[in-house]
Amino acid sequence: MKQVLLRLGHSPDPDDAFMFYSLAHGKIATGPYRFEHVLQDIQTLNERAMKGELEITAISIHAYPYVADRYALTSCGSSMGDHYGPMVVAKRPMMLEELRGKTIAIPGKLTTAFLALQLCLGKGGEAFEYEVVPFDQIPHHVKDGKADAGLIIHEGQLTFEQFGLHLVVDLGVWWTGLTGLPLPLGGNCIRKDLGPAAMQEITDILKQSIQYSLDHRREAVEYALQFGRDLNRELADQFVGMYVNQWTLDYGPRGREAVTTLLRRGAEMGLVPAIGQIEYVSAQA
Repeated sequence: MKQVLLRLGHSPDPDDAFMFYSLAHGKIATGPYRFEHVLQDIQTLNERAMKGELEITAISIHAYPYVADRYALTSCGSSMGDHYGPMVVAKRPMMLEELRGKTIAIPGKLTTAFLALQLCLGKGGEAFEYEVVPFDQIPHHVKDGKADAGLIIHEGQLTFEQFGLHLVVDLGVWWTGLTGLPLPLGGNCIRKDLGPAAMQEITDILKQSIQYSLDHRREAVEYALQFGRDLNRELADQFVGMYVNQWTLDYGPRGREAVTTLLRRGAEMGLVPAIGQIEYVSAQA
């Protein structure tokens, strides 16, 4: 059987590591496919997706309209903020309206966190100023007074208080209050030029990998723990539970509605290109 090497891009953080534990350690059968794990921050993966470089990659939902011609979303692998999500934090207590005109450190211009922030406050560069800072440095950046506030993602949502920072707004809470939907932050996408049969087979494998980790949670969390900055095992398990759950196995109708709603509102504000029908590859495993 001829082997097919696939590059699988994902962030070096606990939830992505948890999802792909079985692929990294050969725990499930993958047929002819072999996976090379490419660990990079989500902003870099978004930029690589714009060039179509990786066969499979994690992507911010914010970035998907820019790559929809090359990639389809897989029905599994999503990160949904269900009444929680990216947060804006500051060195002192602050009301949401006080952020207008302030400088906010953001983890990347293509992150869904930045799209949600703009939907909440108004367009970046107009309603507020921003500067791009690596996501894991944002708490330190704000603590040191280098920005008025910071937009935090990943495990920073659980650890920001360790830096003496104060929550201004949880964008997942804000979004659910506005729409009644979860906030779709990230997903996996697969390159269309692999062809329908391979896209289906690979998506099925990805779902099996996620299911394996959910079924073998303790060992998968132990593996993921090495990717959790400032997280002990309890916090790592909590973080994984936030972003690897039933939404991750399948968007479902409500999750797909959330993606459509987010991107439609973004397009209406001129923040992303308008996108038509979103193409999904639905796992059959």
